[in-house]
Formats: sequence, structure tokens, C-alpha cells
Amino acid sequence: MRRLLLLAVLVSAPAAARESLGVFDRWGAFSDSVPRRCYAIAQPIQAGGAARWRPFASIATWPGRGVRNQLHIRLSRERDARARVTLSVGERRFALVAGRADAWSPDRRTDAAVVAAIRSGRSMSVESLGKNGRPFADVYTLRGAATAIDAASIGCAR
Repeated sequence: MRRLLLLAVLVSAPAAARESLGVFDRWGAFSDSVPRRCYAIAQPIQAGGAARWRPFASIATWPGRGVRNQLHIRLSRERDARARVTLSVGERRFALVAGRADAWSPDRRTDAAVVAAIRSGRSMSVESLGKNGRPFADVYTLRGAATAIDAASIGCAR
């Protein structure tokens, strides 16, 4: 129940529009009706610092936009504008495109590769440099991620 409450706080859509598709270990799957989207989402088990917001990793499907399994990371702190953001899953490294405190895959091909790595990985980390120049990392467990991603995909297939 605690995990469900934590995951519910992460999402920004009004609670009335959100449907829970399930909680799978530390990952949850949700569906929003307007705009139509389904997503798997988790909080890091270790965050790189205190932030004014809650960091998360999500994999979303937007049927109306033809987007499937799109990665979105909310970093635990603002990053240095010149710093790279790297997502690591096992031995795989992915360079992400980043804003002030958010990061995404640069293209659909990278989204697919990230999701494949998540499916077979045990943990992932997202690393960058904070505005203060210090390195930070947000670490996620991947137990339950594949099931949550599948639940989100099925939720939007209905």
C-alpha cells in the first residue's frame, strides 16, 4: 500500500482521470484518459540529492501520438547546463537529451534499446553534474519494471 501511495504522488494528472493498472514491486502502471496515455513509473531507491520535486523514471505510451515506450526521467536535482546525462543499465550506456531537470532518449531507436536493457537488467542509474558542479546519480531497481511496462502497453491497447 505504501508503494501505491508513493507512486500516486509521482504523477501529475488529476487523480480522477488516472486509473491504476497495477503495482509491481517498486514500479507502478497507470492510465490517463485525457490525454490518453499509459505509463510505467518508479521513484529512485537512491536519489542524488534533495530536490524541490520528486524524481522518477517513466516509460510511456501515447496512442494518439503514435508513441510507444518513450523514456522520461525527472532528475533529483537541476543539472549543470553543460553536463551530459547518462543512463546506465548493466554494461549498457545511453546518452540522453536533457533539459534543466528532465531527460529523454534522443530518438525512438534509443527508447527501444533502453526498454530492452531494462527488461533484462537488475538496476539502472542516471548520472550527471548538478548546478553546483558536483556529480550525482539516481539509482532505480528494475524488479517489476518489465511487468509494469507490459501492463501500461496493454492498458493503452484496450
